[in-house]
Amino acid sequence: MKINAISFIIGLFAGIFGGLVGIGGGIIMIPLMILFLKLSQHKAHGTSLLALVFTGLSGAIIYSLHGSVDIYAAAALALPAVFTIRLGVYYAHSLAEWKLRKAFGIFLFFCAVMLFLKPYMGNAIVVSSPASIIIIFVIAGAATGFLSGMMGVGGGIIMVPVMVLLAGFGQHLAQGTALLVMVPAGAVGAYTNWRLGNVNNKILYGLVTGILLGTYSGGYLAHLIAEDILRLIFVTIMIVLSFRYIKTGDPEEVE
Repeated sequence: MKINAISFIIGLFAGIFGGLVGIGGGIIMIPLMILFLKLSQHKAHGTSLLALVFTGLSGAIIYSLHGSVDIYAAAALALPAVFTIRLGVYYAHSLAEWKLRKAFGIFLFFCAVMLFLKPYMGNAIVVSSPASIIIIFVIAGAATGFLSGMMGVGGGIIMVPVMVLLAGFGQHLAQGTALLVMVPAGAVGAYTNWRLGNVNNKILYGLVTGILLGTYSGGYLAHLIAEDILRLIFVTIMIVLSFRYIKTGDPEEVE
């Protein structure tokens, strides 16, 4: 009962975070699972990826009801991601715990920078050629898949800027499309993690329930709180966390 309550609260915080700032909750969910549920870095990444499949599914349905999902763009992004996400999972599994923690810290810092720059990404460099757009989406999908598999996150941090800046998508259309991509790609990555023993099934019920409720709440609260203040608060938190992870060293060298 206690573990379900803790996992629910973690999912709730992750969902609210994602709903408030428009970035997947995996980057906050993973540190919280490690801190409060004592999961290993590998299991935190695998469990996060599985939980985010449900978030992607529910989010994609909601966005599609408002016409904010591009099926063709999602297909172009998802097809390569389905293949490369398995590579990312296997690569993460091959890393020592401390190396994966350090890599996650670098990724957190990258996300913090992208979140800080988010308001300045309004000027699109629209690519007009359909063939060029498909090539861009395929490359972005492949990169997203590998990164998602390795880091246990949704990958919107890459897909959304690519769609907004290069293809001229609106923010909502890009986010809805990115959520849809996460369903097939995340499912493949989650299954791969499950086969490798990197998923904690016991906390999924509370985690997924919390994420779904938190995402809805965060989306509602986002209209009531100044986005600039929220963004700077989260950027600061993410930078502090990133340096804590980046400073992780080889335990054998410490001894």
